[in-house]
Amino acid sequence: MDLQTLTFLFVGATFALYIGIAFWARASTTKEFYVAGGGIHPVANGMATAADWMSAASFISMAGLIAFYGYGGSVFLMGWTGGYVLLAMLLAPYLRKHGAFTVPEFISDRYYSKTARVVAVVCLIIASVTYVIGQMKGIGVAFSRFLEVDYETGLVSGMVIVAFYATMGGMKGITYTQIAQYVIMIIAYTIPAIFISFMLTGNPIPQLGLGSEMADGTYLLDKLDQVVTQLGFAEYTTQARLSTTNMFVYTLSLMIGTAGLPHVIMRFFTVSSVKAARESAGWALVFIALLYTTAPAVAAMARLNLMQTIDQPNAEQNLAYADRPSWFKNWETTGLLKFEDKNNDGLIQYTGDKKTNEMVKVDRDIMVLANPEIAGLPNWVIAIVAAGGLAAALSTAAGLLLAIASSISHDLLKGVWKPNITEKEELKYSRISMIGAILIAGYYGFNPPDFAAGTVALAFGLAASSIFPALMMGIFSKKMNKEGAIAGMLSGIGITLLYVFQHKGIMFVQSTSFLGDMDPNWFLGIEPNAFGAIGAVVNFAVAFIVMSRTPKVPAEVEQMVENIRVPVSN
Repeated sequence: MDLQTLTFLFVGATFALYIGIAFWARASTTKEFYVAGGGIHPVANGMATAADWMSAASFISMAGLIAFYGYGGSVFLMGWTGGYVLLAMLLAPYLRKHGAFTVPEFISDRYYSKTARVVAVVCLIIASVTYVIGQMKGIGVAFSRFLEVDYETGLVSGMVIVAFYATMGGMKGITYTQIAQYVIMIIAYTIPAIFISFMLTGNPIPQLGLGSEMADGTYLLDKLDQVVTQLGFAEYTTQARLSTTNMFVYTLSLMIGTAGLPHVIMRFFTVSSVKAARESAGWALVFIALLYTTAPAVAAMARLNLMQTIDQPNAEQNLAYADRPSWFKNWETTGLLKFEDKNNDGLIQYTGDKKTNEMVKVDRDIMVLANPEIAGLPNWVIAIVAAGGLAAALSTAAGLLLAIASSISHDLLKGVWKPNITEKEELKYSRISMIGAILIAGYYGFNPPDFAAGTVALAFGLAASSIFPALMMGIFSKKMNKEGAIAGMLSGIGITLLYVFQHKGIMFVQSTSFLGDMDPNWFLGIEPNAFGAIGAVVNFAVAFIVMSRTPKVPAEVEQMVENIRVPVSN
């Protein structure tokens, strides 16, 4: 069966499954819409959390960035994984014990202030919408290739699918959909990795294949270093990300940004107890590890296959453009791969020299999806990868949209402006908010500020500089008052946004800094995508300074914090 037919069958079957689940699990109450009724099993919630976690940035973009940045791309692996551990240990159990529906609701209760709630909502929306834009980039990439249309048409198709099942089911429908999406994602990610690892090294376990010998006796990473350096690129295994300081701050920004992202925190509100929240956190880490330990192998093998297919440094003649393989033509159709014959010899020169390099566009986000085609794997494997890539983008987009919708309908309307609206009206406003967020994210998805993972990194930085410090101080500092928390959140996100705008131009314009060029005007050499950690330091500092000069926290709030921190047996 041809690839296009198989792709439509696999993708069509998965979409039918998602829509079927949305009908079956459609929310009828606000509790079902916001926290799926509060009774999800820890294993199921762990799987749904992993799907929510492993967005288009993880599935589609992360391995592509590691493939091109080598060691320098490890910031994503270290930052996102470490951040999840922070979230699971320092925040999730305590927030679950408090029992709020949303992060702004907890901040409102802890800081005894509706103003704090509004500020938290604004910070959440800014970070979440930026994150959704990254998912929209992934949706556009996946849909455009496997529907064989241009990027813009693919993006619109994805927006329609997300809008349908996310607005219908709320957290209840999203939870069960994400369980199905996780299964599809992990199968789609690991099967081609097993195939390619076996083809290159004879070892079917990708994690071991990464350090194994190839048929010619050369270790895979040594071979990759040899190929890329001969073509003028930086050595794969030693390529750092701009500077040691930048690497450290970038990793820290991703870690604390991860722990402050509301759409993941909300997942721990869906279980029945604090014990269940801890168990689901452990299960989620197991499910996440299956993909994250495979990603470095996928990245290295994809880069090696790409380089050896397009431009072999030891070959007598480079690949003729007229003889380019079918996968090359397919990705050219999307506009994400582009060749320009600079010397008019009809041959493809793919080098690290910008003046002679004729592959003028190789979008990093295509690497995982194109890898099975480049390796010549069977059509059914390529079709599975298509379904997995779409599942990754759709799963996180749905979770983010719910976080945005709940912050507007539950925290702003119900919590501040219209406390007397009915449950039916609240659900209506939630769904309207979702549609609005999809349209805004889709608009910027047509002109994304960076690669999917780069855009997501901006979102993590914004969450790191605003939400994370407020949550940490709210749980572990009984003395932090509302004035300090509000000033901290505003100053943290304010200085981060100022830095991003100043050094990336208009925030939603394609950046060149993410490609590895250091701007001499950067503060301590720290790129805008990594500045969230500095914003968090400013947040903490301002919060404690303001706290020392303003009224003390009420006694009942101190007691509430004490109760949150006391361990419970269930």
